[in-house]
Amino acid sequence: MGQVPAWPPAWLGAPLAARTWLFILTFGFIGADLTCRSCHWRQVQLQPQQQQQRLPSSSPPPGLLSSVHLEEAPALRSRPPGLPPKASTSEPLRQRRRRRRQSREPRGGAPLEAAAGGGGGGGGEARPPEPWEAKGTRFRAEELKLTSTTFALTGDSAHNQAMVHWSGHNSSVILILTKLYDYNLGSITESSLWRSTDYGTTYEKLNDKVGLKTILSYLYVCPTNKRKIMLLTDPEIESSLLISSDEGATYQKYRLNFYIHSMLFHPKQEDWILAYSQDQKLYSSVEFGRRWLLLQETVTPNRFYWSRMGTSKEPDIVHLEAKTLDGHAQYITCKMQNCSEAVRSKPFPGYIDSDSLIVQDDYVFVQLTSGGRPHYYVSYRRNTFAQMKFPKYALPKDMHVISTDENQVFAAVQEWNQNDTYNLYISDTRGVYFTLALENVKSSRDLEGNVMIDLYEVAGIKGMFLANKKIDNQVKTFITYNKGRDWHLLQAPDTDLRGNPVHCLLPYCSLHLHLKVSENPYTSGNIASRDTAPGIIVASGNIGTELSEQDISMFVSSDAGNAWRQIFEEEHSVLYLDQGGVLVAMKHTSLPIRHLWLSFDEGRSWSKYSFTSIPLFVDGVLGEPGEETLIMTVFGHFSHRSEWQLVKVDYKSIFDRRCAEDDYRPWQLHSQGEACIMGAKRIYKKRKSEKKCMQGKYAGAMASEPCVCTEADFDCDYGFERHSNGQCLPAFWYNPSTLSKDCSLGQSYLNSTGYRKVVSNNCTDGVREQYTAKPQQCPGKAPRGLRVVTSDGTLTSEQGHNVTFLVQLEEGDIQRSIIRVDFGDGSAVSYANLSSTEDGIKHIYQNVGIFRVTAQVENSLGADSAVLYLHVNCPLEHVHLSLPFVTTKNKEVNATAVLWPSQVGTLTYIWWFGNNTEPLVTLEGSITFTFSAEGMNTITVQVSAGNAILQDTKMIAVYEQFRSLRLSFSPNLDEYNPDIPEWRRDISRVIKTALVEATGISSKHILVAILPGLPTSAELFILPYNDATGEDRQTAEDLQQISEILAQRLNQNSIQFDLKPGVRIFVHAAHLTAAPLIDVTPSHSGSAMLMLLSVVFVGLAVFVIYKFKRKIPGINVYAQMQNEKDQEMVSPGSQTESMPNVPQRELMTPEQLVDEKLETRPIGLPDFQRPILVHKRLLGGKFPGHPGHQPTSVTRQPRTAQGPEPDSA
Repeated sequence: MGQVPAWPPAWLGAPLAARTWLFILTFGFIGADLTCRSCHWRQVQLQPQQQQQRLPSSSPPPGLLSSVHLEEAPALRSRPPGLPPKASTSEPLRQRRRRRRQSREPRGGAPLEAAAGGGGGGGGEARPPEPWEAKGTRFRAEELKLTSTTFALTGDSAHNQAMVHWSGHNSSVILILTKLYDYNLGSITESSLWRSTDYGTTYEKLNDKVGLKTILSYLYVCPTNKRKIMLLTDPEIESSLLISSDEGATYQKYRLNFYIHSMLFHPKQEDWILAYSQDQKLYSSVEFGRRWLLLQETVTPNRFYWSRMGTSKEPDIVHLEAKTLDGHAQYITCKMQNCSEAVRSKPFPGYIDSDSLIVQDDYVFVQLTSGGRPHYYVSYRRNTFAQMKFPKYALPKDMHVISTDENQVFAAVQEWNQNDTYNLYISDTRGVYFTLALENVKSSRDLEGNVMIDLYEVAGIKGMFLANKKIDNQVKTFITYNKGRDWHLLQAPDTDLRGNPVHCLLPYCSLHLHLKVSENPYTSGNIASRDTAPGIIVASGNIGTELSEQDISMFVSSDAGNAWRQIFEEEHSVLYLDQGGVLVAMKHTSLPIRHLWLSFDEGRSWSKYSFTSIPLFVDGVLGEPGEETLIMTVFGHFSHRSEWQLVKVDYKSIFDRRCAEDDYRPWQLHSQGEACIMGAKRIYKKRKSEKKCMQGKYAGAMASEPCVCTEADFDCDYGFERHSNGQCLPAFWYNPSTLSKDCSLGQSYLNSTGYRKVVSNNCTDGVREQYTAKPQQCPGKAPRGLRVVTSDGTLTSEQGHNVTFLVQLEEGDIQRSIIRVDFGDGSAVSYANLSSTEDGIKHIYQNVGIFRVTAQVENSLGADSAVLYLHVNCPLEHVHLSLPFVTTKNKEVNATAVLWPSQVGTLTYIWWFGNNTEPLVTLEGSITFTFSAEGMNTITVQVSAGNAILQDTKMIAVYEQFRSLRLSFSPNLDEYNPDIPEWRRDISRVIKTALVEATGISSKHILVAILPGLPTSAELFILPYNDATGEDRQTAEDLQQISEILAQRLNQNSIQFDLKPGVRIFVHAAHLTAAPLIDVTPSHSGSAMLMLLSVVFVGLAVFVIYKFKRKIPGINVYAQMQNEKDQEMVSPGSQTESMPNVPQRELMTPEQLVDEKLETRPIGLPDFQRPILVHKRLLGGKFPGHPGHQPTSVTRQPRTAQGPEPDSA
């Protein structure tokens, strides 16, 4: 969720010169970006500086020649340009655009300047007026001259970026920071600071005052005291601030221990600043940056705000979105000098979605996603949050706050079935209940990926908006005068620029306007209006059936969009001077120019003026901030390598006097003849077109008179929709009889008539009483629609943590209803009424398990109940797979997952055998299986606990026959046994090496496993080894011979190793001889039988062997074929060993799982909460019975592990 301005936050436009430059025009604190993208030594692309915090009430025209004034700066947040503009392919586009323009035939108006004088440059001769000029917009061909001076910033010809601050408001100071940004190094290598005290006539270089070696990167100005200036040094060299309190005349340097990324000034206190660092930390200062205090770490970028005066009790409250240690986002408020855990507040219970906090005017917005759908919450005047209510089946997937002016929220919502369009919704005063204002408004994305809505709020006229709506794949421009209650197409001009009639009939043909800047910075699309010039709108667009990017012309309306006139046939940037009394137009061209056009009659006629004697490649224009804008500075270059040229243009000379009262005429605002707009008739005064006097300060409307209320002053209420007959009727999903949950017997509530008055509408009497909601006594009702949920919308919680339950009632008398909540762990609470639970019911579970939470509400008319099953878990820290080292073929083997801690909660076990791609899923930690083939096999178990999945993998050797022998050690080994897996693995490896060196037996025949615990002991396995051809197969006699050799060496104390210098360990056989051969195959070979018969007649030696015979390791022997692994996630496809055989009867299809009920009882679960799932097939593959399926034996015989698993080598 985010905010979307009506157009991009930085002004962009078509190229005006062969090389253009970056301007960051700071009117107190921030401005716009213009980047050198056509310099012959590099190419970069123009990008918006940042997203505005709110839809500006008066937005600057987005051309390169835009005049940006103080009131149009975006809020109080600013940031330095941290990254260079992206690489661009814009130069080819600029060249194609130039060819298209040059191919046009010269036409009337400003285009003739290019035809006659090369785009206004070179001093082309004046031409006689054409006959058609008397019919359409009039242009005076004779050249007039403006008073101007030019100053060159000597020595800065290589600098390609600039920041300009003009204090304005009776101040003559202008500051310019120029920089050389090296796009190869990605840093600033040079900078210069210039200061003018005579409105830009001359400039002084201040590098010696800030330090000759100091490189400056950004300029800040206090918005409440323009005399306070702050310069930020380049962090690549040093991190410092230079502070001035005399409009940049002198500076003091202060070191910083962090790198500033952006700043936010307080709207009232001039010395209070918030600074956001590059490592996501938020700092505060009460001394205008001289000292800083770390306020909060892990703050989300651009999600920190000052409190709004009037809504917060204290002005030093900061609103911010911060990350918790586990990565969740929280909405936090605290004082700017202390944001510790003990004093901070969390206005929204639980977590919110990251990057969703918006604090704007009286409203706070957050987003919380649950069930895969975002939900939006609003707090009005810092009260309790309420969920924003859109039509039931709007199902929004994205929302942007457009405006919060006049105690109402204007929002753009992308519904579930929309892709490139949004619906406009408008709310009630609290911002909770939203009704549809306009469907399918066009959207796009800017260069930084921000969503841009084609919506423009006209300045100076309350409730007036322009929007581009998509209808049958055509985009058309609509206008509203009553905040979206009614929308109309724009009437095209009656004549074109030459005075020829335009045949354009509504609704088949109309005027369409560009309300935003295109993603392509070379495509113009500007619109402008001013609070001080109500009714005057200048925009680019076209006439036809739909909005087009071709044949763009400039249009003006002087009566608030009722009638339009074409003023230029090519793109121009139009500036407002003298409260809109003078319009200044500069052509978008890549050629140098020295002329501009002025209109004193709201665009009806234009006069040509020269502002410089030498043609200038224009890079940007800055108008004097303040109400009386009469001075303009044009920035440019005479050539590709020349210094910055600053042309100061003073328009005072074109006026002969100040306007008197008789120089004005009354003008009544209307909408196609309807004088009542937003419930009032408003009359403004405008200067007579034939008068050429200076207006001075703007006085506002002359008179305002309320109108009698009509049906047009009312919109449909929430849950109602306007039908073709104009009536507001209930939507199919809305039940008008539904009462508010706050309504109690004996009280009253407002029963909607289906209508609600448009917010800020000033009408009186008339149908107001008929359409206004009526108070009605609350009838007693039984509780209905009770729900119990957790505050964060989840069904899981951690042991020992607070759980907040919310009890919601759709209908019923909450003041007279008793509520009881049973938490399912033997504890319960009761409340006298439901209103006592608005902040939630908190509870802490001390045990793990699944708990049945029951809520019951009861009053004298009835009762209702709701149930929630809460899973309380403990974080799973470690998983250990326990199984034998070696087993015989077709012998049942038990594998057990040993957990730490042992009591975790509801778990799911996923078993992977060999390279099989289909796992088995159980709810038990043990599984029994058999292997039908010899070889090494891999077994992996994954344990799923909530959002965490841990795993362990082991290998097991499967043979028809093997022998084993218990080993013991010198007693001194126990003194050095830490009894940890790593130590056991290393000792096993050492013993194996000693056995191989002492006997000469191949290491392929030997497996050593140190057993856990004290005294230290081990298991020695003698294994058969087959080569790759299978010809060298060991027989039982071979294993017997190897066993005798090993036993002999062990009994002779020949096996020994040095544990450390001076500590020698001897390895002994725990029994006199090795264990006898065991053969458990169904049918014995002849050689095996012969061997067994011969052993019977051996005598005493054989008797001793049988006396000390050991069983084959089984499910109670814990073995391991490879190093123990840390818990990790692996792909099942990485296992390449064979899959053990599983009987078909034990594997179930998903359909059979429903009928298979196997009782299990996890720790902490009551009898009624026993899960019923044991085995389940996952992933795609062959099910049992498939021709390609190899049956594997799996039996469900859970067994208990008797201790940690031994380690082997």
